[in-house]
Amino acid sequence: MKKVLFIDSVHPILEQRLVDLGYNCEHDYSSTKAQIQNKLNKYVGLVIRSRVPVDIEFLDAGTNLKFIARSGAGLENIDLIAAAERNIKVFNSPEGNMDAVGEHAIGMLLALFNQLKKGDQEVRNAVWDREGNRGLELKGKTVGIIGYGNMGSALAEKLTGFGCRVLAYDKYKTGFGNNTVEEVDLATLFAETQILSIHLPLLEETHHYVNQAFLQQFKHPIYLINTARGNNVCLADLVNAFKTNKVLGACLDVLEYETKAFDKIDAEKLPNDFKYLAQSDRVVLSPHVAGWSEESYVKLSSYLADKIEQEFWF
Repeated sequence: MKKVLFIDSVHPILEQRLVDLGYNCEHDYSSTKAQIQNKLNKYVGLVIRSRVPVDIEFLDAGTNLKFIARSGAGLENIDLIAAAERNIKVFNSPEGNMDAVGEHAIGMLLALFNQLKKGDQEVRNAVWDREGNRGLELKGKTVGIIGYGNMGSALAEKLTGFGCRVLAYDKYKTGFGNNTVEEVDLATLFAETQILSIHLPLLEETHHYVNQAFLQQFKHPIYLINTARGNNVCLADLVNAFKTNKVLGACLDVLEYETKAFDKIDAEKLPNDFKYLAQSDRVVLSPHVAGWSEESYVKLSSYLADKIEQEFWF
């Protein structure tokens, strides 16, 4: 019988669908990378999130692997070239959490603009400061999106209901402009953006994509949203931009201090830049959960099952 190994937990609908396709599913959520490699040749499929890096050494151990199913969007932990050379199909499911990411980004932005963290804490302490918590409106603001894939397009669609003007730039995609979004070049985005949202994969060219040189190119002071990858933004440069009011506020669901598995940050090794952001009323933080809704938990697995079924129906 064809066997699939789950090394990260996902919604059980994926296992149910795989069983229906004739697969035998096994689980191992605790073994080390080396321990998994030692038995990987028993399996034709592997289901992962981000716990284990899938490098050449790992792939070479999977002599019978036909597919890897990554629950989520980012594929930076998988050597895609090596997988293709070994005829291993790699599936991900960005369609499953695109709406969750779009809604979370807007939720963070609304919390920032309306000072909900500050106001909530003050009222809990019997401080009733209406003027000090006066908010900003999204309507009429120009939002720039960099990276117009599933996540970027989902955010653009949701922003239209707020009466925003939405600009988008994507280095690898053209012809996507419509009544929701204006396709622009980087020069236009720098000149007209008031709120910037990053939707980039983590590649060598996107590591610290948002840095001092990048931020200096904006004509107006901006608000920054990052729900993509922590290492897309150099936080030291972001803090400097805060201090010069080049950046007026930030919504950060991801941080460059996260582990590669996105499961924790080392509280004892956090630098002063993090402490600055954590103490600022102009920053809203969340623990890499923009794509983690109750609904996306199901959809991430459902989309993976659809793709596996379409490719391996036998």
